[in-house]
Amino acid sequence: MPHGGDLIADVLLKHGATHLFTLCGGHISPILTGCHAKGIRVIDVRDEVNAVFAADAVARMTGGIGVAAVTAGPGVTNTITAVKNAQMAQSPIVLFGGATATLLKGRGSLQDIDQLSIMKSVTKWSTTVKTVPALGPTVERACEIAMEGVPGPVFIEVPVDLLYSEEIVRSWYEKEAGLGKAKGIGAKALELYIRGHLYRQFRAPVLPELHLPEMPHLRNGNADLQKAADALKNAERPVIVVGSQTLVGVKDPGRLARALGMLGAPVYLAGTARGLLGRTHELQLRHNRGAALKAADVVVVCGFPFDFRLGYGRGIPKQATLIAANLSAHELKKNRRPDIAVQMHAGEFLIGLGDRISTGERGDRWRPWLDGLRTKEAARDAEITAKTTPKGELVDPLHLFQRMEEAMADDAVLVVDGGDFVATASYIVRPRAPLSWLDPGVFGTLGVGGGMALGAALVRPGREVWLIWGDGSSAYTLAEFDSYVRHGVA
Repeated sequence: MPHGGDLIADVLLKHGATHLFTLCGGHISPILTGCHAKGIRVIDVRDEVNAVFAADAVARMTGGIGVAAVTAGPGVTNTITAVKNAQMAQSPIVLFGGATATLLKGRGSLQDIDQLSIMKSVTKWSTTVKTVPALGPTVERACEIAMEGVPGPVFIEVPVDLLYSEEIVRSWYEKEAGLGKAKGIGAKALELYIRGHLYRQFRAPVLPELHLPEMPHLRNGNADLQKAADALKNAERPVIVVGSQTLVGVKDPGRLARALGMLGAPVYLAGTARGLLGRTHELQLRHNRGAALKAADVVVVCGFPFDFRLGYGRGIPKQATLIAANLSAHELKKNRRPDIAVQMHAGEFLIGLGDRISTGERGDRWRPWLDGLRTKEAARDAEITAKTTPKGELVDPLHLFQRMEEAMADDAVLVVDGGDFVATASYIVRPRAPLSWLDPGVFGTLGVGGGMALGAALVRPGREVWLIWGDGSSAYTLAEFDSYVRHGVA
């Protein structure tokens, strides 16, 4: 007999969901069985936080939604750090949280808390479902909100009595409330109320109560794109910085790589954008970014806020022409107001810029600038190599990562989770392809590795997944090695 879990699975399948991550709980079991029946692979983990980290990895690597479901109460609260991490990384995640039966809400039922108050500050949208007819439309809207405008996580609370069939829920109430055995006016009134409640739950044509967030108004960016193109054409010392948002929702990252190649300016890649130009593209630089920005006369910042990583914008000289593209109006002008600010998807901005500029227009005018930066790049690589100690009493991280760089396959995926250890890796290890580098993002969360590696391995079957774990961060998710074995990815 169809149930609420089947309705949810139908919508998720329509939106391209391939995996649902979970730690099984009684409040959400029909969601899991519904997804399994529809061909969505259900992946159970050892900690709810890793279900969300894994869903985050899926969202980043596929350009679609990542999906997780957790049980009520502590199951939901265990996800908070991962959900906030996804919010700051702008990852489109749909998280289902179980909840007590609708008639027991606020009455002291097991694991019954005000989950929406907790989740609202860390999500793009949080809502609860009150009737079975509202399940499908609510999940539909949640998937849309997660992907619209600035992507981000959404939370749907689903009471347990909306997930099972009407026959089963009716039998629950008959047992708990003694339906059919009422004696006295009060008991009969309660019976009538419960029967009416059941009717509304399963049959009344009730629309979901949607409290929609305000979506950003994305103006036509053609005029601003042309201004940016004109400024870049006239540059003598341009630098392009590409951040993670540039890859959000992108199904064909090769278009972005080709656009950067057409532009022909030196490029620094950050976050999920690492690997966009492959391992050894001549335009790609990894060292001395701060010095390059200080010397530049035109700086293009794509999908990257002017936060601590860019010195809050102060590292870019005021006399330089600053161009920025971002989906978020707030991030576009936070800390530093660009000369040309374009509110649009940073990836589409780069492609549009590439359509307006070609390497032929500038000839070799930028070659001395690029060659100078590459000379400094080579000097920094030589300096790092000189510090390496191949043989010693302890493992030298520099030597370890140099050996790793030599050993990685061309299609390897890198998941990084740590502090100094990961920072050291970033100087040496080079991602091979687009969407082959996963890190926490701007929140800098320790403990993302176990879940993200699982998600990456599942959506990139057959490819090497290297998990670079700091000694502290590894302790958060060592238990997920059990998940790797159970689901055949290790």
